[in-house]
Amino acid sequence: MTDVLDLREVGYVLDGQDILRGVTLATRARRIGIVGRNGSGKSTLARALAGLVPVEGHLRIEGVDVMRDRRAALVTIGLLFQNPDHQIIFPTVAEELRFGLRQQGLKARAAENRVAETLARFGKSGWGPRSVNDLSHGQKQLVCLMAILAMQPRVIVLDEPFSGLDIPTRMQLARRLGALDAALVHISHAPEDLADYEHVIWIDEGRVMAEGGPEVLDAYAARMREIGARDD
Repeated sequence: MTDVLDLREVGYVLDGQDILRGVTLATRARRIGIVGRNGSGKSTLARALAGLVPVEGHLRIEGVDVMRDRRAALVTIGLLFQNPDHQIIFPTVAEELRFGLRQQGLKARAAENRVAETLARFGKSGWGPRSVNDLSHGQKQLVCLMAILAMQPRVIVLDEPFSGLDIPTRMQLARRLGALDAALVHISHAPEDLADYEHVIWIDEGRVMAEGGPEVLDAYAARMREIGARDD
């Protein structure tokens, strides 16, 4: 069985600063949580997993080198950005969903059918012609998720997916994510977001501090409370 994540000595340097340093981990878990403070390198790692950051070292997702094999990456992994406005590039919902499918090589009719099926699955059949500018933050996040799911990736990376969402929208999105068949790599600074995840990885200053089960979240939370009690 192939590891969902297989990273060995992954590094990334930007403007002379080490953003990721020797990140090494391997897991076959289907629900993987990555926790860390703001600025710890989590979002850079999310983009590296999606093949969007030119890292050093060995990085495979479900056995695919997502940096070198972009065609295979398109069907292997999807990335849900923290801010949907940084992800959406087309003016209407249908165009946004259609783009990735065409990139995968689907013919026009097949892509249209997949868009219609995806919208219907989420009870949003009337959304196709809607302008994304008329949608709320939570609705835009749902559009991004639908666009990813339409492409049917085996792994989905979620970069702080609940950021900026109100409580009802957050609960609704969490239910949809929990029902997915794809493996999830959920990146968050909030340990409560990852409480039910099988494998948790704590990132700090671009390094893996610890990995394992719920005890990692406990150790992270305790450390954050200790830091919060200080006066910098």
